[in-house]
Amino acid sequence: MKRNIVEYLKESAEKYPDKTAFLDERRKITFKELDDEAQKIAALIYARCGNIRNKPIAVYMEKSVECIVSFLGIAYSGNFYSPLDVHSPIERIHKIIDVLQPAAVIYHTEEPDELDDCREKISIQDIEKAEIDISIREKYKNTADIDPLYVLFTSGSTGQPKGVVISHRGVIDYTEWLYDTFSFDADTIFGNQAPFYFDNSILDIYSTLRNGACMVIIPETLFRFPKVLMDYINENSINTIFWVPSALIGLANSGILDKIHADKLQRVLFCGEVMPNKQLNIWRKNYPDILYANLYGPTEITDVCSYYIVNRQFQDEEPLPIGIACRNTEILVLNDNNELVGENELGELCVRGTCLSMGYYGDQEKTSKAFVQNPLNSKYCDTIYRTGDLVKYNAYGELVYVSRKDFQIKHQGHRIELGEIEAAAGSLEGVNQACAVYDNCNKKIVLFCTLSAELTEKMIYRLLQDKLPQYMLPKKIKILSALPLNINGKIDRVTLKSNCM
Repeated sequence: MKRNIVEYLKESAEKYPDKTAFLDERRKITFKELDDEAQKIAALIYARCGNIRNKPIAVYMEKSVECIVSFLGIAYSGNFYSPLDVHSPIERIHKIIDVLQPAAVIYHTEEPDELDDCREKISIQDIEKAEIDISIREKYKNTADIDPLYVLFTSGSTGQPKGVVISHRGVIDYTEWLYDTFSFDADTIFGNQAPFYFDNSILDIYSTLRNGACMVIIPETLFRFPKVLMDYINENSINTIFWVPSALIGLANSGILDKIHADKLQRVLFCGEVMPNKQLNIWRKNYPDILYANLYGPTEITDVCSYYIVNRQFQDEEPLPIGIACRNTEILVLNDNNELVGENELGELCVRGTCLSMGYYGDQEKTSKAFVQNPLNSKYCDTIYRTGDLVKYNAYGELVYVSRKDFQIKHQGHRIELGEIEAAAGSLEGVNQACAVYDNCNKKIVLFCTLSAELTEKMIYRLLQDKLPQYMLPKKIKILSALPLNINGKIDRVTLKSNCM
């Protein structure tokens, strides 16, 4: 087992020195070039910041090959990276910087004014000036697997972003499980969709490094043009994708899967939100022989803690399981009394194992609330992470996601899962996507839908009467041309909730 992720890079650079590792719209880079440039970034860090170790270094640039170079250069230097979204509001960037207090920030070509408070700024263009000596080449060997690799910032309920700290060990354990489960190898070509500040990108990046594979960074704009996107997949011989369901749903709803075939596609993996069987069945009809897998997990557990390889047929209205625990991971489903749930009982999904985050950067209070002692074990320190997700077991012994705890509402005396309303609406013929929110002020359920057929709000309501009890029917239905998405490509529920009136 590797001690740190740089060992993945070193091994692939030795085995496949001239093979393309990563490519974007502007450039491609081989494993040998990646290794060389990463060492130069490490040299720049030492030149500007001194002999630092286990310190945060921010990366502020558009998603690109240079981002990957920066991440690995930071890891080479014995420090950890934190990617910032260049399209985030300045206020959020400043909040993240206040929490992170980075030793330096690496940027692309123009020095960012919004990061004036950072002590050291390093341009990626300066790597040509960097001088590497033997001490820099060997520095990564001092990094242990328990040291942090990255900090990704998620939204916090108080408005203060939370920095999730993940170790080398967590990423290595995850990457090795992916290799064994999905047979990634040097012939795998990943089509990357996830932003680098989103944990779904971890699968693409580190599976590429571990296996000597290739990762194609798909331009974000292409996801708005289904035909161009499918052509791009074919042109780059992409055979493996790990996308948020919204991206897969968009292609299914567009009808493009009937017209253009991605000839090399072998694996379609997805994670980040619920994947409706209605759209998955469109994919399965057009690509019946490829592998589909539903992966589940929050940022706090190194991306994924459970998975389901789709192995049977589902009706459009059925929920897709999130399956079973990944290797070296245990899932506990606890009820309100902190006991394991019984048959057909709903409970909170809690996780223990190597995958667990090291907590929230600089915030021990939030860490102690989410990462707690296992209530089933009082004999020694045994940490679990409480996800806030409600799940239950189906007849196959598989986990089925039901809702977020904060998506569970009390309405007219009934406890209601908004996810159940969404599943019912999404299964209706002519409804592409559905999202239900609760208007707390006016005590009403509001359903937002996008359509592929001539349906009215009244027609949708009448159809839902056959699927839902009266108390679960939405008080208001709003038809939109598209559901708003947040920066990670998931449905933006906050925006929808603000449009309830």
